[in-house]
Amino acid sequence: MKTIQVDLGDRSYPIHIGSCFSDDALIRSIPNTEVVVVTNETVAPLYADQVLASLKRDGRRLGQVVLPDGEAYKTLDTVNRIFTYLLEGNFSRKVALVALGGGVVGDMTGYAAACYQRGVDFYQIPTTLLSQVDSSVGGKTGVNHVLGKNMIGAFKQPKAVFIDPETLKTLPNRELSAGFAEVVKHGVIADATYFEHLEANVESILALESDALVQVIGRSCEIKAGVVAKDETEQGVRATLNFGHTFGHAIETTLGYGQWLHGEAVAVGMVMAADLSVRLGMIDNLLVERVKNLLAVAGLPIEAPSGMTQNQFSTAMKRDKKVDAGALRLVLLQSLGKALVTADYPQSSLDETLAEFCRD
Repeated sequence: MKTIQVDLGDRSYPIHIGSCFSDDALIRSIPNTEVVVVTNETVAPLYADQVLASLKRDGRRLGQVVLPDGEAYKTLDTVNRIFTYLLEGNFSRKVALVALGGGVVGDMTGYAAACYQRGVDFYQIPTTLLSQVDSSVGGKTGVNHVLGKNMIGAFKQPKAVFIDPETLKTLPNRELSAGFAEVVKHGVIADATYFEHLEANVESILALESDALVQVIGRSCEIKAGVVAKDETEQGVRATLNFGHTFGHAIETTLGYGQWLHGEAVAVGMVMAADLSVRLGMIDNLLVERVKNLLAVAGLPIEAPSGMTQNQFSTAMKRDKKVDAGALRLVLLQSLGKALVTADYPQSSLDETLAEFCRD
């Protein structure tokens, strides 16, 4: 078992990486006397009974909410199902919500925990690569709106994160590749050596070799935990974790949530952000090609969706959370392993990047 600490003072918490299901002592140690597991229709048949059995003990009240699966259901209406279950069951402020599933389940469960009776405990048991390396760590929670992704939410840190890499063996290949996009992002923005490791070991990682998985999940969690500890509420350096996301969110919002997976949209977004970085003279084309090659080997798209227009990109990007005083801040690359957030770029350069990827 590998444990990484997210250092946030009295809100610090551990990320446990290892055989959390077969050796369930950590999950059993959740102290709350009321625990509700929130999962979805896909994950529930695979792991819900096992988690509920781990949590069962004398005097503890258990519950379960099973939500529909998919980004299209990451809405206030779906979160309201959690509230209704808790209220109908008269669950108290001592309840803990346990998110069992991918990033959508984790985001909605965390948001429900932030709101129910003005805040209750929650724990993360992420079952997808994307949620294990990214969304389960850092306390960003929320839902989508038809006009913008993740525009409604709250910062709510979990009490602990339990990551069992074995759950990835039930993950569809497309979902696995989508999660790998966030792994690549960590290397590109924060650790050149890590990026080189990914280039050399992508096949063994995607083949789900245990040692390779633990190493990658651990390093990605270390990178994100370190950034979150410095900037919990994204006032500065944490925004670099959104590399590729402004372009990617525009794709998701325009196409309709769930048409492209989040990681697929972010993959294209990273290529577009790298292209803009070249146009600004910050990096060279060689680095862009390395990023594209690694993403392509992982089965990820590197071109924008056919038919998506420059105007659609621009409209969606203007609603991004990083718009400040009317200026769109973007995450760009200064070099491999080093990113910055800036609104100091010519609009003409951004337009050139959008035109390059929108061949309508």
